[in-house]
Amino acid sequence: MSTSPADQASPAWVGNAVLPLLNLAAAFAVSAIVIWLLGADPAEALHLLIIGAFGNSESIGYTLYYTTTFIFTGLSVAIAFHAGLFNIGAEGQAYIGGLGVGLLCLGLGGLPFILVVPLAILAAAAFGAGWAYIPAWLQAKRGSHIVITTIMFNFIASAVMTYLLVNVMIKPGQQSPETREFETSAWLPLAHEVFGALGIELGRSPLNLSFVWALICCVAFWVYVWHTRWGYRLRALGLNEHAAVYGGVAPARTIILAMSISGALAGFVALNEIMGVQHRLLLNFTGGAGFVGIAVALMGRNHPVGIVLAALLFGALYQGGSEVSFEMPALTREMIVAIQGFIILMCGAFENLFRRRLLALFRPRAAMAPG
Repeated sequence: MSTSPADQASPAWVGNAVLPLLNLAAAFAVSAIVIWLLGADPAEALHLLIIGAFGNSESIGYTLYYTTTFIFTGLSVAIAFHAGLFNIGAEGQAYIGGLGVGLLCLGLGGLPFILVVPLAILAAAAFGAGWAYIPAWLQAKRGSHIVITTIMFNFIASAVMTYLLVNVMIKPGQQSPETREFETSAWLPLAHEVFGALGIELGRSPLNLSFVWALICCVAFWVYVWHTRWGYRLRALGLNEHAAVYGGVAPARTIILAMSISGALAGFVALNEIMGVQHRLLLNFTGGAGFVGIAVALMGRNHPVGIVLAALLFGALYQGGSEVSFEMPALTREMIVAIQGFIILMCGAFENLFRRRLLALFRPRAAMAPG
């Protein structure tokens, strides 16, 4: 993404922190008006949302469980953004990553846990990266637009998974399109079990050790993008392809590498959903997380710290929204989805609504003086 002269003249924290918060406040204001028009109290809805997401250890566990998935998809979209690519295929890449994890856990679930986990991480990364490699190659070598091909590959991934789970991998003797349950050695420990073993009591929730892996991926993302030569090449390509080529960057190789890493990060969603919670491979386990990752990356300014905070926000909306729809019948689950849509709209399509005036407000006087 290019940086305007106004962005360069204003402090970095204005565009990276104040502007997203302002957009978020605008989204909540619009949501409050809609809630009021429906005959409900916006203040009560906000109170229930916060309590539902952070009111006790069980609620926090559920919020962080959703957050984990959104961190993976947010990082996936962000690293493609840094290379000037718009990867809309994180949903399909996460889906195929789940296929890799499912095949490994079904075939090698009898191995010790200490061996299954690293192999599952490699399988999720390999299958996700492999699914992203094809659109990347088509973009780099044939000029096919990455947006179109990644959208198409979402549908292809869905069709492939449906066929496999209905006709090939389905557990014998049942009609539900899902595999048999994995061996317990292929289950990721839940957070309340880990803390319980240490004598710390937590409420039961699906939060599992994949959350730790998500945080490790954030650190690795930061090191790779800003502290390696490969990350420098990736950012150079995203900022100005012609200048990057002049500086010796190979666009095709960088595009394929960036998209492969993007697909690998999306594939890690399966660790949280398949190994951590479901313990079997089933249809639609991604639940649209790949598309939420686009909003998470935009809100987080493609930086791991911002992505964690944005993922936490959407995790809170998912968990707290359930409490709101239960306690306030006028606000259905669809209304909570609409609030998420307002946030995506304000932080994405309408991001520049406040940008010019806000940056001008914080612009140093020297920058405003005529040259």
